[in-house]
Amino acid sequence: MIVFEPVVLLPLLGVLAGCFLGFVARATHFCTLSALERHWYAGDSSGLRTWVLAAVSALIGTQVLVAIGLADTHASFYLESAFPWTGAIIGGFMFGIGMALVGTCGFGAVLRLGGGSLRALVVLTVIGLSALAAQRGIVGILRVPLVDDLAVSFAGSGSQSMGDIASSLFGLDLAGVAAGLIAIAGLAWIFRSAGYRSQLTRIGAGILIGSVITFGWWATTFVAAHSFEPVQIEAGSFVVPVGDTIMQLITYTGTWPDYGVGLIAGTLLGAVAAALWNRDIRWEACDDARELGRHILGGMLMGIGGVFSMGCTVGQGITGFSTLAISAPIVMLSMAFGARVGLAWLLEGSVLAAFRRSDGVAAE
Repeated sequence: MIVFEPVVLLPLLGVLAGCFLGFVARATHFCTLSALERHWYAGDSSGLRTWVLAAVSALIGTQVLVAIGLADTHASFYLESAFPWTGAIIGGFMFGIGMALVGTCGFGAVLRLGGGSLRALVVLTVIGLSALAAQRGIVGILRVPLVDDLAVSFAGSGSQSMGDIASSLFGLDLAGVAAGLIAIAGLAWIFRSAGYRSQLTRIGAGILIGSVITFGWWATTFVAAHSFEPVQIEAGSFVVPVGDTIMQLITYTGTWPDYGVGLIAGTLLGAVAAALWNRDIRWEACDDARELGRHILGGMLMGIGGVFSMGCTVGQGITGFSTLAISAPIVMLSMAFGARVGLAWLLEGSVLAAFRRSDGVAAE
């Protein structure tokens, strides 16, 4: 029987989860920006419903694990009592614009790299370096007064979990009730579309992607309970872990990669496997300097914005949401608004177009 040390097991579990995540997402074309773009411009909400299903599935699975003591989301940074609301709004908006400029988010860039996109490699490099600069470097000097020092404290409720906040307000334990109501509302919106109910592949993809995030909470909680070294409780993000992956590749610190680094590596491997399976690997690069500049700018906005908002479309939209963090809906609304502004500028030639209703939006 092979027994792994906890510090070795952690990145291996990340690789395992990432392989599954990358394969499913690449094979089913799971993409946040594409989902929003098709919803706004083509009236097709199928991708958006799949994305929401992934978030709701992660919420249900995670809260079940928390209830039976197999996951400790309160030990994660998502549920710290200090809520940096300015970072959630400003960072989310920056990330959304960057996502529009690039055509995908950090997670999507990893998936594209798995298919041979050198543009995605440029974007991921810029995201990682920008995230490191915002977290530990010179940009962090700006982050402190703009974000950290303006944080709102939820010390009275114990955390920024919507369940804990509701429990504190009403004097009852309403965490489970809050999770249940949010899940029911989400599922009702997802499956009210008769057309979507017949799309079993998309439904399966949403549930499986959400399950990977749930697995991450269990994995890091389990390793933390059996390790003598400090372990960050996390489940999935594609901003700071990209920077950490770069640091692991170019430096030797004597420490093992964490779960996030393993997840990045596994997602890339899974994406490569899916691309090989579907025979859609092809080398791609920027057509000209203008496109390259747009990708560099977009990557920088996502790297800095992702640190300010403490997550990306996966890190906040699915992982943060699964903890009931109040930051998750605020960040995602800010990202969606930023993406809408960015797409309006790129596709319609005017930022003001973001404030006009698109004729392509479906009524369902």
